[in-house]
Amino acid sequence: MRAHELAVDFPTVTPDTPALEAARLLADRDLPGLILADGDGRPISILPGTQVLRLAVPPYCRDDPALARVVDEAHADQFLRRLGERTVRECLPEQPRELPVADRKATVLELAALMARTHSPLVAVVDTDGRLVGAVTLQGLLDHALQL
Repeated sequence: MRAHELAVDFPTVTPDTPALEAARLLADRDLPGLILADGDGRPISILPGTQVLRLAVPPYCRDDPALARVVDEAHADQFLRRLGERTVRECLPEQPRELPVADRKATVLELAALMARTHSPLVAVVDTDGRLVGAVTLQGLLDHALQL
């Protein structure tokens, strides 16, 4: 089986997409992350859901998780509102990592190796022009591999 056969339609966001909108997309569609694309539909980054959370969680709680325990329940449930007017661009890690992109003809093992090497829960699948065809998620890859 090849990447284009495993790839599913996958939503994209741009660097200027509001971070709160990205968080809602992650939650509503139960996604492990999002594909950040340019105006031509070419993937430029993968945004794991944990990066959106990183921006929403107060820095003092990230630095010392014990401090998160002192926040009362009413306020703890509202932490995603910290995203406010922030954008996806602000969610991206400071040091860009290898972009998990595969050619549409990549094999299952190539996809698995790319996910493992880049620590990414999804791989963007592109055509010969570099435009997004879809994505292969870790769940989709495992589902396919375990049914053989």
